[in-house]
Amino acid sequence: MTTMAQPARIALIDVNNCYVSCERLFRPELESKPVVVLSNNDGCVVARSAEVKALSIPMAAPWFKLKDLARQHGIIALSSNYPLYADMSNRIMSMLAQFSPRQEIYSIDECFLDLSGFQQPDLTQYAQEMRQRVLQWLGLPVCVGIAPTKTLAKLANHIAKKQPAWRSVCDLSALAPITVDNLLTNISVAEVWGVGRQHTQALNTIGIHTVKHLRDADPAHIRRRFSVTLERTVQELRGISCLDLEEITPPRQQIISSRSFGRVVHHLHELEEAVTLYVSRAAEKLRQQHSVAGAIQVHIRTNPHQIREPQYSSSLIVPLSDATDDTLQLNAAALFGLKNLFRPGYAYAKAGITLLELIPKHQACTNLFTDVAGTARRTTLMQTLDAVNRKYGKHTLGTGVAGIATRQAWSMKLGNRTPNYTTRWDELAIAHANT
Repeated sequence: MTTMAQPARIALIDVNNCYVSCERLFRPELESKPVVVLSNNDGCVVARSAEVKALSIPMAAPWFKLKDLARQHGIIALSSNYPLYADMSNRIMSMLAQFSPRQEIYSIDECFLDLSGFQQPDLTQYAQEMRQRVLQWLGLPVCVGIAPTKTLAKLANHIAKKQPAWRSVCDLSALAPITVDNLLTNISVAEVWGVGRQHTQALNTIGIHTVKHLRDADPAHIRRRFSVTLERTVQELRGISCLDLEEITPPRQQIISSRSFGRVVHHLHELEEAVTLYVSRAAEKLRQQHSVAGAIQVHIRTNPHQIREPQYSSSLIVPLSDATDDTLQLNAAALFGLKNLFRPGYAYAKAGITLLELIPKHQACTNLFTDVAGTARRTTLMQTLDAVNRKYGKHTLGTGVAGIATRQAWSMKLGNRTPNYTTRWDELAIAHANT
């Protein structure tokens, strides 16, 4: 007797308003209040509470333009606390991994779980158990969408989040076809994963306005008119899986480290401090993915919004004789490029580096003049550098040119940053008992 293969079941779990939820976890007085989290240098809105969304404040809105509205509605603005968000993300992903043997971490606040073949009679109840455990153990609210494909799971999550009647869990695979049709009829095509603004406008011109419209479109026509990628999206909306779960994150093809300064800088030595710090961060990520870089690009620029100030922007790619993950070698190349780019008399607002031509370290070739013994010593040095910084915190040990990372005048503005409650001993939350 042959057995029928069970249909796929993919769950997407997403933390509600992740950055704001992490902040509220340690500051419960922020509950039910309008809260925004700002980008680097407190520039733009990167996270909004539900109360702020109700005020129609968009993502990426410049904070300086919202000051009057903030005073009017009592909006609380917080600086980004990325160490806190990353640590809470690691905790939640580890917890969710207990619910399935296959997990794809898609972003800091989202992951896919493969629930195919589970003997659970009710996956909705299983998803509610996930939600309750995350809320009880970590204090973070999540929504869960379940469907036969990743694209549909994304939409199911959207439904669970936007419609309170679903109690934060929507399993499209358990619904009658007519119910699914009604749901997809009332969702704009712009909400489909991978359909951006330009695609939305182009689809609207040919009469495709809703998710149901796109699902029912002719895949061959969509491929001819748009791309094979959008054709796959149509197939995914029909329940035909075209996107596999990626349990192992592929190595990055390039690594970028770049920041705007807290204030403009005019001198080469300040730019050298910033670039050296950025190289250190990028080199550490390079070693974490066991890759080496064959070239490094350096870029600097003034503030293009200060139209009355002299403007300058330039970049330079510096090839390396041997591909490497050595911070010191990469930094020497970066500073060489920076000195060639630097022009006095300008107010620089941003600098950054990009590691290029990345390949797995075991594939790197040496030439006849490579100092093998010296390379081995430098590898040991880099391993020690990473070990010290992992144990005692970032920037504990680094290149002298970078200076003291927490004291530079050009460092990012973090005027409203909350403590690193979970990653620094000296910033742990303190509980006081009422007496």
